[in-house]
Amino acid sequence: MERLRIDKWLWAARFYKTRSLASDEIDRGRVQVNGAVVKASRELKAGDTVRLRSGESERTLLVQAISDRRGGAPEAALLYTETAESVQARLALAEQRRLAPEPARSLEGGRPTKRERRDSEQARGWGDRWSASMDSNKS
Repeated sequence: MERLRIDKWLWAARFYKTRSLASDEIDRGRVQVNGAVVKASRELKAGDTVRLRSGESERTLLVQAISDRRGGAPEAALLYTETAESVQARLALAEQRRLAPEPARSLEGGRPTKRERRDSEQARGWGDRWSASMDSNKS
């Protein structure tokens, strides 16, 4: 086998769980072959350069072999080699994500407890009033 559809190859190389997911990503323009955006029916051969984007990371791969059979991860790893620049960029992005502060950590714990709500109301001066419209001076 010398040539194979790119969606089949991406599925066999275990980049996507199903062939239809691979086709969807190709249709969205997230996969390029030799620098050109392609269709799912584009035939791939050994020696082609595939660039694919998944999430925030982008990978550049050199096709080593063609297989239409989806095997295990060790078999799939033999189908391609990732370029050194791609590996460095992925590691730098992972390090940047690791060092970036988590936005949810800035929140202080979500919804206040009943005690915290009462304390904040007392601090705002609501006191013993049971209604915001009730004037405290006329009691």
